[in-house]
Amino acid sequence: MNNPQEPSFRASVDMMLEKAISLMDISEGLATKIRVCNSTYTVRFGVKLRGDIHTFTGYRSVHSEHKEPVKGGIRFATSVNQDEVEALAALMTYKCALVEAPFGGSKGGLHIDPSQWEEDEMERITRRFAYELIKRDLIHPAQNVPAPDMGTGEREMAWIADQYRRMNTTDIDSEACVTGKPLNKGGIAGRVEATGRGCQYALQEFFRHPDDVKSANMTGSLEGKAVIVQGLGNVGYHAAKFLSEEDGALITAVIERDGAVINDKGLNIEALRQHIVETGGVKGFDGAEYTKDGSRALEKECDILIPAAMEGVINMSNAKDINTKLIIEAANGPVTGPADEILRKAGVIIIPDMYANAGGVTVSYFEWVKNLSHIRFGRMQRRAEEGKQQLLIEELQNLTGKKVSDDFRHKFLRGAGELELVRSGLEDTMRASYQHMQSTWRSRNDVDSLRTAAYLVSLNRVADSYRALGL
Repeated sequence: MNNPQEPSFRASVDMMLEKAISLMDISEGLATKIRVCNSTYTVRFGVKLRGDIHTFTGYRSVHSEHKEPVKGGIRFATSVNQDEVEALAALMTYKCALVEAPFGGSKGGLHIDPSQWEEDEMERITRRFAYELIKRDLIHPAQNVPAPDMGTGEREMAWIADQYRRMNTTDIDSEACVTGKPLNKGGIAGRVEATGRGCQYALQEFFRHPDDVKSANMTGSLEGKAVIVQGLGNVGYHAAKFLSEEDGALITAVIERDGAVINDKGLNIEALRQHIVETGGVKGFDGAEYTKDGSRALEKECDILIPAAMEGVINMSNAKDINTKLIIEAANGPVTGPADEILRKAGVIIIPDMYANAGGVTVSYFEWVKNLSHIRFGRMQRRAEEGKQQLLIEELQNLTGKKVSDDFRHKFLRGAGELELVRSGLEDTMRASYQHMQSTWRSRNDVDSLRTAAYLVSLNRVADSYRALGL
C-alpha cells in the first residue's frame, strides 16, 4: 500500500463513518461526540532483560463510554501506533452496538515483535504492561475489559488476569477483568474459534437471503463455492476449516507471509495448518501449487474472498484486480475506503468487518457474564433437560409400542452444555444482527451497501444511548 493518496486505516474508518452520518438525522454536536475518541493513554516502561533495560511503548484507547465497561483487544505487533489503536477502538464501539453487546469501545496495543523474545521474557513484559494499565483502571471488570488480538492469545490473557488478581486481592470478580482466557482460568468453551465461527454463521445467514445472493451474482448455498483465504491465523484457520468441513465450500487458495498455495479442487485445511506450524509457512505443502507472489492468489477468481489478516490489504493499487463476487472481512479494515468504492461499483458485495468478525466480542461477552455469575453455563439445567426428554421418549414408546433408534435417542436426550449454548448464542447474534443490517440496506434507497447499513444501525444505537444520558 504505497500510494500516497491511500488513506490511513483511521482515515478509512472516518470516511465510512462520515458517509453514514450524512444519512442520519443527528445534530452536529452529537455526531462529534460519537466520532471523537474519548481518551488514549500512552505508556513507556522499561524491563530489564538480557542484562540491559529495554523500553517499550504501549497504548490503551477508549473511544466511547456510552456503555461500560468498554471492550477491546490488546495486540502485540510492530505496526502498533496511536492512530491504529484509536481506529480499532472506534470500530469496537460500532461493532458492540451492532451485535448488541453492552459495551463501549476500547483497544490496546504494545509495539513489540513477540518472536524476538522468549516466553519468560514475554511474560515479564506483558505483566509490566498490564501493571501500568491496571493501576489506572484501564483494565477492570467494571470499566475496561481487554481480550486477545493480533500477537496475543489465551496465554497473555491468563498473565494479565493473574496480574490484576495480585493487585486487587479482594475483588471477587477479578476473573472478569479480561476475556479470552484458558478454560482452566475462567475462560469459556468456544472462545478460541469464536471469530472464525462467527464468519461461518455470517455467510450462512447471507445465503439464507436469495436477493442478497443474487446481488452477488451467485445462486444456491455455500456448498461448492470457491473460497480464498488471506491469512491462516486463528480466525482464517477456523473460518476455512468450518466452511470446508461443515458447509462443503472449497478452499482453493490460502495466502500467507511466505506466499500462497493453490488447489482448485480444494485444500486440506487441517493438513495445511499443521504444515504451517511445523515449517513456519505454506511453502512445500504437498497437494498444492505454490507461488511466492501472494498477490497472484489474492487476485485469483473465486466466489468468496476472506481477508483474515491485516488492515489495508485490498487498496487503491489492487482493488480493480480483485476477481471475486463476495468479500467477508474477517480482519479489521482489510478494505480501504477508496477500494471499497471501487469494488462496490464493480458489483462486489462486501460483508463488513464490524459485523463479520464480531463473533469474538460476542463470545467474550458470554465469558464476561460467566465470570460475573461464577457458574458454568448449562450446569444448573442440563440434567433437568435430559430428564424431561427421557420422560418424553418413554411415553412415546409406550404409546406407539416401538423403540426409537439409538442415534435419535442420543441426540434428543443430550442436554445443552456450555459449548452448545455458546454456539447457539453466537449463531442467534450473527443471524439477528445480519437481519437488522440487511433490512436497512434493502429498505432505504440512499443506502448503497451492507457497510453503510451496518454503520447506520450501530450509530443510531450509540446515539440513542447518549440521548438517554441527557446528551
